[in-house]
Amino acid sequence: MKIFLNKTELSSYLEEFKSKGDSIGFVPTMGALHEGHLSLVKKGLEDNNLVVVSIFVNPTQFDNGEDLIKYPRTLDADVRALESVSKTKIVVYAPAVEDIYGNNVTSQAFSFDGLEHEMEGAFRKGHFDGVGTIVKRLFEIVKPEYAYFGEKDFQQLQIIKKLTELYNLPVKVVGCPIHRADDGLAMSSRNTRLTTEHRAAAPFIFKTLQTAKIKFGTESAKVVTEWVEKAFKEEPLLDLEYFIIADTMTLKPVKRKSTQKTYRAFIAAYAGDIRLIDNIALN
Repeated sequence: MKIFLNKTELSSYLEEFKSKGDSIGFVPTMGALHEGHLSLVKKGLEDNNLVVVSIFVNPTQFDNGEDLIKYPRTLDADVRALESVSKTKIVVYAPAVEDIYGNNVTSQAFSFDGLEHEMEGAFRKGHFDGVGTIVKRLFEIVKPEYAYFGEKDFQQLQIIKKLTELYNLPVKVVGCPIHRADDGLAMSSRNTRLTTEHRAAAPFIFKTLQTAKIKFGTESAKVVTEWVEKAFKEEPLLDLEYFIIADTMTLKPVKRKSTQKTYRAFIAAYAGDIRLIDNIALN
């Protein structure tokens, strides 16, 4: 498997590849790869002749410095995982911070038509400026035809689609279903940091979302939200940060249901000091 540590060598290789008329898919990651990531890569291989996987822990999207330090870095294991999918049709881009940012590790300021102010944006200051900065930069380096993102980070998915629209980037952004463990927990690199006790409790998040979906069929968003908040108060190992039912297009909380709109329920909760997010389509 080819592994590139700098953008110049990667770009040169990809230009030669594109000159043959072959298409390139792209899966940006921060490493610590799991089956969710691999499902995105497999989807990319269905659509393209080559998939580029970036492995880069992006410092500008962490509002918590300790979280950045503790984020798992497992390049060797990540490469082995990718090789289990394909040794010839995947290339890895694993740059140092300097290769992406030079000596200026700062975020560009973005406006995503208000999408960035909801949910995660309200709780993680500057997060989506960091996401927009790195994704735009990676798109400019890789120049893929398609890029694949999981729906677990649904807000991020909508923001990246908006990014390509605002900056006229020639990339088709493809959203892929959430990949879950057998007990329903959404796959996340953070899951490896859960204690045994918290790992056992964490599936409560998805079970709560599933029940909220059923309740939303007959109850108001307000009633469903109150039920979720009460349910979490009775779960001692998990602390609810937010539960929001939002319009999938604007991400604004629903005030009154409409049959003309689609909604998702979004949740963020702490299992000890590990922050977990999840969501579910409601209609």
